Amino acid sequence: MNANLMTEMDVSKRLRVSLACLRRWRLEKRGPEYLKVGSLVRYDPDALAAWLASLPKGGLCQDRKPPGSEGGNGSASSRNAG
Repeated sequence: MNANLMTEMDVSKRLRVSLACLRRWRLEKRGPEYLKVGSLVRYDPDALAAWLASLPKGGLCQDRKPPGSEGGNGSASSRNAG
């Protein structure tokens, strides 16, 4: 565990989400792992990084081509040919 624990405000700024959103995620058990230190909530930066890395990634896979790049299958030129 990293000794430099982050506050709720630190994490909300880092993720660019509201404090209310971060608190809602905790209630729904869907946000980053957190620690309770008495009544305080703290986040381990390493755990936050691991949570971020576990989220789904967007964009195209390396083995897939963008739509319309394969030619003929549903491209604008073949639709307008008739």
